[in-house]
Amino acid sequence: MPVTDKRRTPASADEPTQPIPRALIDALDHADEDQAGLSVWTTAQVAPATQRRGKYTPESTAHPAKMLPDVARHAIEHYTKPGELVLDPMCGIGTTLVEAVHLGRRAVGVEYEPHWVAVARSNLELAREQGIDPDAHVVQGDARQLVTLLPQQYVGQAALVVTSPPYGPSTHGRVAVAPSEGIQKYWHRYGSALDRGNLANIGHHRLLAGFTRILAGLRTFLRPGGHIVVTIRPWREHSELIDLPAQILACGRAAGLIPAERNVALLARAAETDLVARGSFFQRDFIRKQREAGLPLHLIAHEDVVVFRTAQHRTTVTSAAEVTDLRAPDGRFCHAGREAA
Repeated sequence: MPVTDKRRTPASADEPTQPIPRALIDALDHADEDQAGLSVWTTAQVAPATQRRGKYTPESTAHPAKMLPDVARHAIEHYTKPGELVLDPMCGIGTTLVEAVHLGRRAVGVEYEPHWVAVARSNLELAREQGIDPDAHVVQGDARQLVTLLPQQYVGQAALVVTSPPYGPSTHGRVAVAPSEGIQKYWHRYGSALDRGNLANIGHHRLLAGFTRILAGLRTFLRPGGHIVVTIRPWREHSELIDLPAQILACGRAAGLIPAERNVALLARAAETDLVARGSFFQRDFIRKQREAGLPLHLIAHEDVVVFRTAQHRTTVTSAAEVTDLRAPDGRFCHAGREAA
């Protein structure tokens, strides 16, 4: 949600703040009370490394697309009570699970890549060493097979799901500069690019079809009125904006979920009058090049938080067969996580 004051000259990509226009503030102050308000989560008041310090093992740093702990924490505090079950079907290093157990909730996660399963379990073990007795488990497997993957003990039990889909095979990752070698990327890919079972490697339309199947499967494990929180952001391909948040909303509707909220989780620190962006080297380099080409882009300052809920009365699916033949947002049918002919 980048905003600028049109009276100002476009700022350098290195500028640490993004001015908030007076007109926007006035509009928010006088918003129609009958309209649903937009909730802004101030989830980046401290840097990501500070949020993770002491609760995550050093191996966690290498994951290419970690959720901000304060995003998961805010969702868990807002939508659950102590003792309730929190689920993440694509848990990565276990951020959702770790934050849940530190807040006195139970947790279960699914992760496709065995390496990150081990890291998530080590993070839960770290919580145990710190005096927390976590009721939490990590299952290795494909989240598109949730209905047959998770034990029956979790059916209808989860109060909340917190998760985020992959954006593609490559993320920003980290950067190193070596003499005579230039800039080198590392920790920027999900597993093997040849692994077609990984949702990150199967292309945009198949990703949406697969995520629709995951959302439908989650209905089996959510209690009536339970919530699904999906953090997601738009991204650009060849300077064209891909509105993934709107597409995820369509996925949820196709999966039989009820859209409840669309919020903003800040990735920038909210100062008194400005947002202090925390862009990576690659983000800043991309923005600088786009501005030089005449496209006035800005650093990403937030993630969308799309919130769904289940019906108040139980209508969840209970078998894998009931999750098939879902229409993906592009109009094609998906069967068992694959597009049907």
